[in-house]
Amino acid sequence: MTTDLIALIDRHVRDIPDYPQPGVVFKDITPLLGDHAALTATVRGLADPFRDERIDYVVGLEARGFIFGTPVALELGAGFVPLRKAGKLPARTLSQSYDLEYGTATVEIHADAITPGSRVLIVDDVLATGGTGHAAVELVRRAGGNVVGLSVLMELGFLKGRERLPDVELRALIAL
Repeated sequence: MTTDLIALIDRHVRDIPDYPQPGVVFKDITPLLGDHAALTATVRGLADPFRDERIDYVVGLEARGFIFGTPVALELGAGFVPLRKAGKLPARTLSQSYDLEYGTATVEIHADAITPGSRVLIVDDVLATGGTGHAAVELVRRAGGNVVGLSVLMELGFLKGRERLPDVELRALIAL
């Protein structure tokens, strides 16, 4: 990762303390999304480590993983698969529950969204405790896909989420 990209991201992500609850510092990416140069560099940075991996699908985690996952899929010439909160997808789904830093949640994908044997990159904005990432990996594998990696904008290393993904190539543009 270049120091220029790290500095660009640092300038465009702001901290919102005590959101969504006291003690949590929310990483607000809306300034980054509003800046064409920062957004373009971020999307390319998320895609670059996986350009030679013949990715078939990019799975984006709701909601901010949708924002980055779709353009990363376009960059890689891949399809996009949304991983949604429970109850949001209209067809038959696969579900996975997980813990996060301030509660529990369940995510789903359409059962037929990933062709068995396909190569899948998972994209999200933040890796925190690793719960969402782990749930995504499990869903992709249950659908028959091969997880090539997980690409995130930022990793909150102090929450040790990487430990929940020991067999996944994890790339973070910045680590905090």
